[in-house]
Amino acid sequence: MEGIKTDWYFIVNPRAGSGKTMCEWVPAERKFSALGIPFTTAYTDHRKHAVTLAHEACSNGFRNILAVGGDGSLHETYNGIMSWCRDTGTDPSGFNIAVVPIGSGNDWIKSLNVPHDTGKVVNMIAGKSFGFMDVVEIVCNREDGEGRVICNMANVGGLGFDSHVCQRVNAQKERGFRSKMIYLNALCHTITHLKPVSLKVMADGREVYSGSCYSIALGNGRYSGSGMRQVPLAEIDDGLLDVAIVPRIPLFSVFRQIPLLFTGKLNESSSVISLKCRQLDIVPLDHESNDIIEIDGEIEGRLPATIRVTGERIGVIKGTTGLDEEPSEGPARP
Repeated sequence: MEGIKTDWYFIVNPRAGSGKTMCEWVPAERKFSALGIPFTTAYTDHRKHAVTLAHEACSNGFRNILAVGGDGSLHETYNGIMSWCRDTGTDPSGFNIAVVPIGSGNDWIKSLNVPHDTGKVVNMIAGKSFGFMDVVEIVCNREDGEGRVICNMANVGGLGFDSHVCQRVNAQKERGFRSKMIYLNALCHTITHLKPVSLKVMADGREVYSGSCYSIALGNGRYSGSGMRQVPLAEIDDGLLDVAIVPRIPLFSVFRQIPLLFTGKLNESSSVISLKCRQLDIVPLDHESNDIIEIDGEIEGRLPATIRVTGERIGVIKGTTGLDEEPSEGPARP
């Protein structure tokens, strides 16, 4: 492994944001140069390429890594870093991860008070505006059922409604659709077509639910689906996983929960089981219930699954309300 570098490593997804990446990224890259921030740039050319690029960047000594794109680009970049940390036994707290938000979702940044503005994000990086994020690890079956897979969640994941909505949204994106409405359309379609699954759920070793349910949401961050809040009380650095379980209830009651997703009050619903824990184990009670799992909007595997806050942390871009237009000195980070 090469020596530790203080330069930034930029991983750019040129297809993010309906192809508008380069229009927004080129001015941002010029601003990084003007501010005297040294960097190396790499471009992705296929799905999961950012995982490989981030893994290689870590091996080459980079500890400051930025994803240019949406939540999918961030998820891949983060998992590339964490896979290298697992492979080498390296503490992830020595890394900084940031995102220039050019994608269609960009929900992760909302929990970190990061503006959807490339120029302001450049200023935040120049001003060393960083904090820490809990590391959440998921171990589940591979989607094809052949073996197990380990991945990490930066933001929000889930199964049932959650995973099937994401699956439908991703399919629409692959066909060229780009609109915030596709999330709501996918949600309504999934509610009327999805069958419930039978599961046993353990939180920190205690059974919290057993039976038929429609959805389980897992939160490190608060926002998903372009602003929906399934886990509105989630804190990205509190050492806890936020969970929302929607048991099998009448269909009209399910539709009544939809407005609560946008007002941040789903946890107040008597139809929803909300809790916090350090580890969640989800086991299907029959073969038909080994549902798919989405993590940060990507289908990563199937049940059974263990989701846990590892106790580790990783440095992340983090702002406050009322960000300055020009860079200001922030906390010292490696």
